Amino acid sequence: MKRREFLLKSALMGAAATLPLHKFFAAVQESPFTTLRRNVGTFVGRGGTIGWLVNEDAVVIVDSQFPESAKTCISGLEEMTDIAFDVLINTHHHGDHTAGNPAFKEKVKRIVAHKNVPDLQKASAESRGQEALDAQVYPDTTYEEKWSEDVGDETVHLTHYGPAHTGGDSVIYFEKANIAHMGDLMFNRAHPFIDRGAGASISNWITTLNRTADDFPSDAMYIFGHGNSNFGITGSAEDLEVMSEFLSALLDFTQKGIDAGMTKEELMNKETLNGFEDFKAPGWRLPLSANIEVAYAELTEDNG
Repeated sequence: MKRREFLLKSALMGAAATLPLHKFFAAVQESPFTTLRRNVGTFVGRGGTIGWLVNEDAVVIVDSQFPESAKTCISGLEEMTDIAFDVLINTHHHGDHTAGNPAFKEKVKRIVAHKNVPDLQKASAESRGQEALDAQVYPDTTYEEKWSEDVGDETVHLTHYGPAHTGGDSVIYFEKANIAHMGDLMFNRAHPFIDRGAGASISNWITTLNRTADDFPSDAMYIFGHGNSNFGITGSAEDLEVMSEFLSALLDFTQKGIDAGMTKEELMNKETLNGFEDFKAPGWRLPLSANIEVAYAELTEDNG
């Protein structure tokens, strides 16, 4: 199946987004690839959502998941086009976004990420032993605050807004398609993983989401690293606002408990935050208690 056949199939997949949820997810199971608009789409496998751009002159991939799903993604991309892959971008260092890097290593010209990603990736691998460390392929091109490049008829921008989900998050923006890949800055309606050990900051995560929504057009489309199956892995600035409001409510709830003299353990008994019941996503393994634990640590440190 070459480019023309693939685009026809992708168009049918795009139409599935208008179907009832049960039919939509059935369609996703038939093909892991979904075209969004202007040659940008998603790949759903095992791990964080992969984003991709395939135009007449360039191929860009955002995140790599795990080795096996990375190989599936590569096969699908090679059915779309005969041209060489240009860039793999890692939104951050976590294994479900970078463990597939070895599969892409010989396929792409560069792997790009924020400057903190290689060290964070290495430290995380070291904690799991020599085998994990030996399996790593690190970004070879890094940036500090902003990076951009023309890729065919598209321009890709990377922005680091400071510590949030980790200390090395990037927002990837496809300018002409008007699509932003948020990586794990967005857990759509699910309790997020907050990697304090890798430099996460809940307070600046809120700022990051708000600044992102302000920086891009109001009709921008967003790709999320993870999502509640009832809400999906793509959305709008309104979804970023919901995530920001959840994180604000998390800090507010925890601070009020601290002020009232509650222990961390007492606070962690809370299963859902009022108004954010949807975040208790079906099948989602991360409980609110893990978020409260990190919020407690961040707030007590801030308060001296």
